[in-house]
Amino acid sequence: MQPFIPYTFIPYIVGGVVAILFAVVGFVAGSVHRRKSAESAIGSAEEEARRILSDAMKTAESRKKEALLEAKDEIHQLRQETEKELRERRSEIQRQEHRIQQKEETLDRKTDNLEAKEEKLTAKTKEIDERLNECDRLKQSQMDLLEKISGFTKDQAKAHLLDLLDGELTHEKAVKILDYEQQIKEDSDRIAKNILGQAIQRCAADHSSEITVSVVPLPNDEMKGRIIGREGRNIRALSVATGVDLIIDDTPEAIAISSFDPVRREIARLSLEKLILDGRIHPGRIEDTVAKATAEVEATIKQEGERAMIESGIHNLHPEIVKLIGKLRYRTSFGQNVLNHSLEVCQLSGLLAAEMGADVTMAKRAGLLHDIGKALDHEQEGSHIQLGVEVAKKYHENDIIVNAIQAHHGDAEPKTLIAFIVQAADAISAARPGARRENIESYIKRLEKLEEIANSFSGVENSFAIQAGREIRIVVNPDEVSDDEMVLMSHKIAERIENELEYPGQIKVNVIRENRAVDYAK
Repeated sequence: MQPFIPYTFIPYIVGGVVAILFAVVGFVAGSVHRRKSAESAIGSAEEEARRILSDAMKTAESRKKEALLEAKDEIHQLRQETEKELRERRSEIQRQEHRIQQKEETLDRKTDNLEAKEEKLTAKTKEIDERLNECDRLKQSQMDLLEKISGFTKDQAKAHLLDLLDGELTHEKAVKILDYEQQIKEDSDRIAKNILGQAIQRCAADHSSEITVSVVPLPNDEMKGRIIGREGRNIRALSVATGVDLIIDDTPEAIAISSFDPVRREIARLSLEKLILDGRIHPGRIEDTVAKATAEVEATIKQEGERAMIESGIHNLHPEIVKLIGKLRYRTSFGQNVLNHSLEVCQLSGLLAAEMGADVTMAKRAGLLHDIGKALDHEQEGSHIQLGVEVAKKYHENDIIVNAIQAHHGDAEPKTLIAFIVQAADAISAARPGARRENIESYIKRLEKLEEIANSFSGVENSFAIQAGREIRIVVNPDEVSDDEMVLMSHKIAERIENELEYPGQIKVNVIRENRAVDYAK
């Protein structure tokens, strides 16, 4: 069954079909037109491209020709410059070759001259050798003649000349030593006297030497018997308790106390005084009294150590060192109280340090502790220097203090200015008048040793120790000792005295050489 289409829609359908046909035709016609337009544009673009390409080729060709021309010009110019440089180098090479040729000719001439000179030198060398041989023969003949005339062989003559030279050198050495000594003395004496003088003036020393034996006064001679006791029991008990020797002799109303230990001697003195005042003297009472006296002395030792600290202005000392300083109150050296001596050295060291710009506090500390070993040398083995060094190290004193203690008697090399200052202060304190005294036995031994050292030198006729051992005068044989040798001898004797003797202060060595001519008028 066919579909039904109303007649009213047929015109519309036909119109739509026609419109579609016209659209298709228009589209096709538009496409053809666009293709033709595009072909036309492409053709004109190709023509334009061909034209541009032709112009570019023409321009490139012209530029190529121009570039070729420029390159040819540049190549031509470079070729000219190269040829010019080559010509210059050839000419320079020719000049160098010419100079080298001239130098070769000059060297050839010089070589010829040197060969001629060498021949002449060879001839002269031969002639010189002949003359040297002749000189040797003449020298030998002259030496033989000299030996025959002088009576000396060659070795003997050499030894004689060396002796003469040695004498001249001895003279020159003696002269130089005298000159140097004079100059050094002038400079050092002036400076040292100024410094020491100022230090000594500012230090007031008010103590003198002390005795080492204590004497206890008695109210009457009957007290001697009471002290001795029945069959000597009291005096024995006192000696055992204190460790001292009691000397009871014909001295009226006095008992002498002698002890190796000054602290024990002080304890014995105090105990004896208390017993005399109390009047009750028997072994039991003696033990109690000695115990009380020991406590008092220990308290006094502590007080003296603290007093020394305050007077010297030294702080931060170990308590054991303070106690040892206090014990120096009961210690003497050549009759001089060691505590007072240490305080004096402390003050002098501080003054000298201030004058010389050194550490004043360190110098005073070293001066106060320099003899600290003397508080122990009665109780322990070793010298007071060794004991003092051990104490200082034990209680952690500064190395400067240790060196000053060790070097103040020359037992070690002083390493600091403080050590030299303490040496000087110790010598000032010990050598001043009235400070120390020496027992007669050691004094005589020192004088004998001085003369023994002087007499041990060859050429010494006599020697005399004078001025209480402060000077040694030596008379030498003028035939054996010359003036120059006399100067050297005095130095050697002084060195031996320094090395072998211990003495306070200094000793003057005076060597005397005298020639006397005696004749008689008849």
